Amino acid sequence: MDNRLRSLSALRFFESASRLKSYSKAAEELHVTQAAISQKLRQLEQRLGCKLFIRRGREMHLTDKGEILHKHVNIGFKSIITGLNQIQNEPLEGILNVSAPRSFSTRWLMPRLWKFTMAFPHIPIRVQNSKVIDIRHSETDVLIWQGDESVEHLDLEQDTLFEEAIFPYCSPQLAESIQFTHPEQLLKCWLIDFDLASFNWQSWFQCANVNAAKEGLLWMEVSTFDMAMNAVIAGHGACLATESISADFVERGLLVKPFDIGLKPGIRYSVISDPTSSRALRINAFKSWLQQELHCL
Repeated sequence: MDNRLRSLSALRFFESASRLKSYSKAAEELHVTQAAISQKLRQLEQRLGCKLFIRRGREMHLTDKGEILHKHVNIGFKSIITGLNQIQNEPLEGILNVSAPRSFSTRWLMPRLWKFTMAFPHIPIRVQNSKVIDIRHSETDVLIWQGDESVEHLDLEQDTLFEEAIFPYCSPQLAESIQFTHPEQLLKCWLIDFDLASFNWQSWFQCANVNAAKEGLLWMEVSTFDMAMNAVIAGHGACLATESISADFVERGLLVKPFDIGLKPGIRYSVISDPTSSRALRINAFKSWLQQELHCL
């Protein structure tokens, strides 16, 4: 056996530090001191006879030789994890961590999740909100992602759930008072924007062939979709949303869609998972259930 394999523990430190670009963050992840990380990596560089890291500001960046080592260490660790999972796969029963955008969780997932619980009572779901797309180094087992980003370079699986156009919504009382007939009439309303870069009112007005400079609009910005919905239901203007997120509000008579003009491309939702995860059985069960729910729409 190659004597350099005695440095396997140092390679674990190296992988963490190179991925996080920080000795202190690597120490936090591995539950050791920063001094231990520094000493271990200094010893590794001495054994290999080359420099692996250089400091740039507050970050540690890989040298050319460090990049080469990092590439092959990643391949090796992934192969080891795959082998471990093949002999240590967790059973179907057990907790599953699902991350999704807050609006998707509250408006689409949570009202339906009881069906999954009825079908799989021994798979408790922990729903959380995460904006990290690389789930390999997180607690997330299944990620519902809103956006067009691809994870092909991360060796993760990604399947499109659905894509939806964006429509304006307002309260029935506002629609009745204004008697909407032309999209230009929305310029007279308070327009609610929330913190989502994938679409905005300017894009929708452009789609509707309406000249609308943001400086001339009456608008309010809120931080979440729920806040926007509450404002609109209370009669405070209009907001943009998708049909699936707004469907039950419309059914209950709280919202109406004044114009059937959809902004496309709108929102794309995809489901992301790690094919090497030891929780593959319950991950696949959840993904299959998602697809069944979509077919029922």
